[in-house]
Amino acid sequence: MRFEQMTSTHKLVLGSWKIRHNFHFIAFVLLIAFVIAAIYLTRDSRRFLVQQTTPNDSTPSCDLFSGKWVYDNVSYPLYEEKQCSFMEDAFTCEKYGRKDLKYQKWRWQPHDCDLPRLNATALLEKLRGKKLVFVGDSLNRNQFNSMLCLIEPSIPPSTSKSLIWKGNSIIFEATDYNATIEFHWSPLLVESNCDDLVNHRVQTRIIRVKAIEKHARQWTDADILIFDSFMWWLKPKMTLLWGSFGSPDAIYKEVGMRHRRFEMALNTWADWMEFHINRNRTKLFFMSSSPFHFVGEDWGMDTSRNCYNETEPIFDEGYWGSTTDRGMMQIVESAIYELETRGLKVDYLNITQLSDYRKDAHPSIHRRYYVPLTEEQLAKPESRSDCVHWCLPGVPDIWNVILYSYIMRS
Repeated sequence: MRFEQMTSTHKLVLGSWKIRHNFHFIAFVLLIAFVIAAIYLTRDSRRFLVQQTTPNDSTPSCDLFSGKWVYDNVSYPLYEEKQCSFMEDAFTCEKYGRKDLKYQKWRWQPHDCDLPRLNATALLEKLRGKKLVFVGDSLNRNQFNSMLCLIEPSIPPSTSKSLIWKGNSIIFEATDYNATIEFHWSPLLVESNCDDLVNHRVQTRIIRVKAIEKHARQWTDADILIFDSFMWWLKPKMTLLWGSFGSPDAIYKEVGMRHRRFEMALNTWADWMEFHINRNRTKLFFMSSSPFHFVGEDWGMDTSRNCYNETEPIFDEGYWGSTTDRGMMQIVESAIYELETRGLKVDYLNITQLSDYRKDAHPSIHRRYYVPLTEEQLAKPESRSDCVHWCLPGVPDIWNVILYSYIMRS
């Protein structure tokens, strides 16, 4: 009897151990399954988020704006400065004495894919019968100039390479393709006293923050629009105008709040876009802020240093210069998001950080000067360095390769 009780007790204990063991085993299997599922969900979520920043198409894509600069003296530069008929003196660094040409030979390498090689013939074919317009300031003109240099090798000999200057616009017509590539000077997007393509240097900037029609009617019929507007808003104070220039009833108010006045202009731009853009025809892009390199302290140099004599990129991934106003970028991003909720898609090409690495790629002192230099400027070259615009060939070529990838997949 005692033995039977012991046996029964043993079976009970053994059975309980098996149940606990099985329970722990099942829990372990479920935990492993949960972890695997979480990994796949995270990966898929990341892929979804990445795809929101890249062109919509059926092929795998990646974040084209996250990567590093790789020295490539085999496939770069994409063209020769001297061979580009459209090159402007503001961007011809080699012509104006720059000896180190390494800045021309850096290739942007995204982390998870490769940028496509720009096929100028394919691009012109895509633009056949269409009109592409860059709208903005001199940085957008820098990009426009780059685009013309990139496509020139595929322009038929029968096509005139002369540019048409008309009002606030510079126009190139690829007649064999019935295609137009144009730059429209509109540094603040809305109307201002800075709107003359040539004579726009004024002491007091006056902006009609609610008026855009004068500019907008120049590009209403465009098939592709590329906007930019950051640099001209950076003055500490600007004068806003309600009413018309010269009107006795006009109201002028000096405003210091940079973000507020920029937001007002972007709202005017967005409202016009919503009601006047043909959603079935026009593809829209907005370039993010092009960075400056005036503060050497940002990359470990003395505070007084800037881009002068810089010959290497910044290799610290994640670097952000202090001169970039992220608040202004967020205003543009918000305006674009709001437009999307209203059914109008604008692709935001965030070239800020990839350009911020390139402290070596500005004209600095290697450019044309339109007024005589002062004794101080001659004695101290840093004081006359252009650390805003970009040498060509150079960084804007990459902007256009990215733009090209979007256009070709649209």
